[in-house]
Amino acid sequence: MGKEKSVSGNTTPLHGRPVTRAIVSALRASSKMITSSEVAATTTQINQGLVLRSKNSKRTALDEKKANAHKKQAVLKDITNVNSYTSCFNAAKIQVENIKQKKKERASSSMVESSSATSEVTYEKVEVWSKSTGSSTVASIPKFVDIDSDDKDHLLCCLYAPEIYNNLRVAELKRRPFPDFMERTQRDVTQTMRGILVDWLVEVAEEYTLVPDTLYLTVYLIDWYLHGNYMERQRLQLLGITCMLIASKYEEICAPRIEEFCFISDNAYTGDQVLEMESLVVKHSSFQIYAPTPKTFLRRFLRAAQASHPNPSQEMEFLANYLTELTLLDYQFLKFLPSIIAASAIFLANWTMNQFSHPWNPTLEHYTMYKASDLKASVQALQDLQLNTKGCLLNSIRMKYRQEKFKCVAVYTSPKLHDKLF
Repeated sequence: MGKEKSVSGNTTPLHGRPVTRAIVSALRASSKMITSSEVAATTTQINQGLVLRSKNSKRTALDEKKANAHKKQAVLKDITNVNSYTSCFNAAKIQVENIKQKKKERASSSMVESSSATSEVTYEKVEVWSKSTGSSTVASIPKFVDIDSDDKDHLLCCLYAPEIYNNLRVAELKRRPFPDFMERTQRDVTQTMRGILVDWLVEVAEEYTLVPDTLYLTVYLIDWYLHGNYMERQRLQLLGITCMLIASKYEEICAPRIEEFCFISDNAYTGDQVLEMESLVVKHSSFQIYAPTPKTFLRRFLRAAQASHPNPSQEMEFLANYLTELTLLDYQFLKFLPSIIAASAIFLANWTMNQFSHPWNPTLEHYTMYKASDLKASVQALQDLQLNTKGCLLNSIRMKYRQEKFKCVAVYTSPKLHDKLF
């Protein structure tokens, strides 16, 4: 399942930090950018310099302590030069199809034992014609692995997992920004400015060691507000830190204070301005803060991807997370549903790690509700991001996943995708 709640009031800290729902789920599971020539054009800072200042982090990292107590200054580049960045955001377009309703298949089951866990496999009876004997026989062919059969913890609500994710599939259709809101609503803010802001927020999330769900929800709230409200570029960073504040309150147990977000933006805004913007954002959202993000679906899809492997690959998990995070930078990926992005990341991660077997299988098709052919456009667009075919330099996510703790998955490349894969 996705994020699990803590059941006890006295939550055991992890390396000095309380355990969040997202951390529990992550531990349980394991375990475009600006061209070089265009960087010179971005010499001025917006709003008297939007700077990520160095400071001592007040929170211990979830996986390990920070190697350096201080960070170098990272300037949020000038986002006023629109034309010089447009080539960095040309991901492929897709028309989102309606989710196909699938009937649940109930058949006799059998237990398949592996070295690490026991999973239930569902079988389908099919008629097989034999040319040698000239007769037909009924055979049982495995359709998919039941990824919930080995979960005995009732707190994970495995019994209700299908209904929960069916509800999330409906929610992702209802609460999503228009994929063309920049053209519809915004005249001062562009998709390039949005990409620079998100790239900076990745650094902020790393500075405060926020869980990945906070970053995803932050970007969603930014897009949700921008798709319905005109925003001046001078206030874009204010919107960014405010949305991260709201997301932190929802996802984190110990959220950063308002003063910390003001400090990280070089005190470009006051606490009162942040509070005023917070009120505008939550009112626009009708106080419905949460919505499904690619991370919501990625956890379950990863379990489906690793179900047939006796030894789950941590590298594959990191790679799928890396590919999914890359899509946050690209405005064009708003054309894809969050579940499609998560499924495409699994597909491309499988293809990157192993070209000797097909990256899609019946288990993934069952739990994602997508066939390989449904993912062709999104996987191809995602591979363009992975290979950085546009030569863009918004590198916060790439630098993050080049760290040893993430197995340096950002340096991986994938071979050409063949049409026969889809």
